[in-house]
Amino acid sequence: MIEVIEVSKSFNVGKVNQFDAVSRVSCRIAPGELTILKGPSGSGKTTLMTLIGCMARPSSGRIVLSGIGAGSLFGQQPDAEIEITSLPERFLTGIRRSAFGFIFQQFNLVRGISVLENVMLPAYPTGVNHKVLRERALTLLETFNIARHASSQVGLLSGGEMQRVAIARALINDPSVIIADEPTAHLDSRLSREFMALIEGFKSAGKTVLIASHDPIVFDSPLADQVIEMRDGALIDGSRP
Repeated sequence: MIEVIEVSKSFNVGKVNQFDAVSRVSCRIAPGELTILKGPSGSGKTTLMTLIGCMARPSSGRIVLSGIGAGSLFGQQPDAEIEITSLPERFLTGIRRSAFGFIFQQFNLVRGISVLENVMLPAYPTGVNHKVLRERALTLLETFNIARHASSQVGLLSGGEMQRVAIARALINDPSVIIADEPTAHLDSRLSREFMALIEGFKSAGKTVLIASHDPIVFDSPLADQVIEMRDGALIDGSRP
């Protein structure tokens, strides 16, 4: 469970150009479900995702994680309840690596290294044996039908292939939660539907999925367990069961 309680995020605080990107948002994201953050550009959905994913801190409010396997970082049971709001950065980094997998709008693949090396990259700081890590990465590439490109440079791939590499990279540490920011923004309708078919597989595997999108193929999908609509940093609508 991820619980967001009266969370706000402001920039340039105390200045004439102060901007409230997220304003007093409260919501719950259930484990093993697909939650969509829906809204136009500038609605605050991406900022909210960065707060939930431990990539930024809220200006106020609380975010509580439970059942995602992060408790062991604090000497507790893996599924213990953890409030992340005021944790030191080293703990936030640990939670990001162990509990979350990120799929970015621009893919953020590293040019100049191979597809296989891109997939392995997030796992290097965890100290996993290189041989084990390589086998894990190759298995993921096979799962997404791109193992033939393992030694290729990412710049030679199509948009759909780059997205599959990005998804494999997001899964390399076997996270409990997948976070995707506008994952279909650069894909045509066919590839967008293929992406949603992959999301169905994540749900079947018991992973929690959070997607920010203004694409109807995503937010109108029957796979969505909850749709949270945002505008101007605040919630418009609670959820769609």
